[in-house]
Amino acid sequence: MTNFNKLSLTKIKNILLKKGYKIDKKPSKSLGNDVKNFFYIGLFSFFLIGFFGVLPKITNIVSDVFSKAEIVENNSKKNFEKVLSGKELELSPEEKKKITFKDLFFDVFDFNEIPSDTVRLSASTLEQLFKETKYNLNDVRENKMVKPISLDLLPNEIKFIENTKKRKELFIKIVLPLILEENNRIKLDRKRLFVILNKNNNSKSERVWLNNKFKQYGVVNRDLTTLKIRMDEIPVSLAIAQAAKETGWGTSRFALEGNALFGQWTWSGEGIKPAASDSDSSHKVMKFKVLQASVRAYQRNLNTHSSYKEFREERATQRDNNGKLNSLELVEYLDKYAATGKEYTEILIKIIKQNSLVDFDDSKLLPTSEKLKKLI
Repeated sequence: MTNFNKLSLTKIKNILLKKGYKIDKKPSKSLGNDVKNFFYIGLFSFFLIGFFGVLPKITNIVSDVFSKAEIVENNSKKNFEKVLSGKELELSPEEKKKITFKDLFFDVFDFNEIPSDTVRLSASTLEQLFKETKYNLNDVRENKMVKPISLDLLPNEIKFIENTKKRKELFIKIVLPLILEENNRIKLDRKRLFVILNKNNNSKSERVWLNNKFKQYGVVNRDLTTLKIRMDEIPVSLAIAQAAKETGWGTSRFALEGNALFGQWTWSGEGIKPAASDSDSSHKVMKFKVLQASVRAYQRNLNTHSSYKEFREERATQRDNNGKLNSLELVEYLDKYAATGKEYTEILIKIIKQNSLVDFDDSKLLPTSEKLKKLI
């Protein structure tokens, strides 16, 4: 039987070969080969798992070495009490370098690039403009919306308007949009600052922006808490009252010749020499290209100068308590703004109350962009 099978298989094989078919013997499976293959597959799999497991760490190390990503440390909780109590933070020698006058007001000097052919409109022309645009203070008090009319210069005729109420209303209509515009700038900056405060790692553009703001607000130690306290609005009623007091409701020489709404002094910048000043006195009243620059410089002054530290502390406290600023309380901390001290703050309070300026504190500037629409 066995031989028959062998012959039969041989014959079959020969027949298939003649027909062109190739017959090969099927190799038998080797248990050793299977074990070896399984070992290599397992070893390779283990290598892949390990490689992808350490890949994120390798990426972070490479990133740290080559990109040097900067982390802005938020020491807000640690430094908050120190800042509010007026204590000096511990600074390195590098941090103790003074920030210059130009650093604080670099965006104010940008107004100097404005062409010098700025048109000064007459008081009658302005009254007509306000009438055509339906911009009047009664509507503002009721609806809290202000027309975005930005004027560069005060009208010379304002000093000849004998009707006190009419002169005051014209002055307020001119300065109100300017004050609101600067407050909007601060609101947008403050909003961006809070976004950064909630992050650990900051992008390059954020770091550049922060560095500019540290300089702009005189924060030499790069402390975010100090920046947050300084980067805040000035209540509209308080700003109008100070502008009214410093300029005689827009009639002073400094306001008409130098667009100086707040009587700020300078020892190094361009200014107007006060007629009644001592011959030995070297200070001048700061002079500006346009009114908007004066408002910005005024806000920067209150937000950075050491004389108004208590003002900023009280403002920060009000923010923490209910978020709304009270000008009649804040004004008490501006006694160092003028040589008359307490008497000066009492005059400001009287101006605010007699002219119902608090009505304008929650007013909004009609938006001119999508960003500003979000602030309303």
